[in-house]
Amino acid sequence: MFDTMAVEIEQLLAKLTGVNDKMAEYTSTPGVTSLNAALMHTLQRHRDILQDYTHEFNKTKANFIAIREREDLLGSVRKDIESYKSGSGVNNRRTELFLKEHDHLRNSDRLIEDTISIAMATKENVTSQRGVLKTIQSKVNSLANRFPAINSLVQRLNLRKRRDTLILGSVIGVCTILLLLYAFH
Repeated sequence: MFDTMAVEIEQLLAKLTGVNDKMAEYTSTPGVTSLNAALMHTLQRHRDILQDYTHEFNKTKANFIAIREREDLLGSVRKDIESYKSGSGVNNRRTELFLKEHDHLRNSDRLIEDTISIAMATKENVTSQRGVLKTIQSKVNSLANRFPAINSLVQRLNLRKRRDTLILGSVIGVCTILLLLYAFH
């Protein structure tokens, strides 16, 4: 029934497309120039309506096919369940495998939920630590503003830290180059 109705609707849409094409031919004739703007607007409106109808039909058809496939799948699952309840030998092995797979999926789902809860707790801890560090930073900045000597000391420490980092990086780079030269010769 659905297939016949779908074919009928497709035929009606094809007829509507034909009518729109005839309207386009009529509006392009040279004798209809005085009403051309109004006719073009009407033609465009009819094309939009046809496009909407076609889009809705295709969407409804796809939804119906998806529902039918889902029902077919669920029907086969119901048949498997009924055959398991009836106790047929061939399906018992298959059902046992399905049940085992279901248990594996359930355990995987539980592990994923545990991992997500751990991640959420970690995020909350990091957020609270961020707040604590911001508070400490604001206190250090207020102390540095109160005591300029401390501020200059902190700046000198930062400069030495940068210098040490550059020296360490250059030493590592030179050692790496020497190792590569030694390895290739």
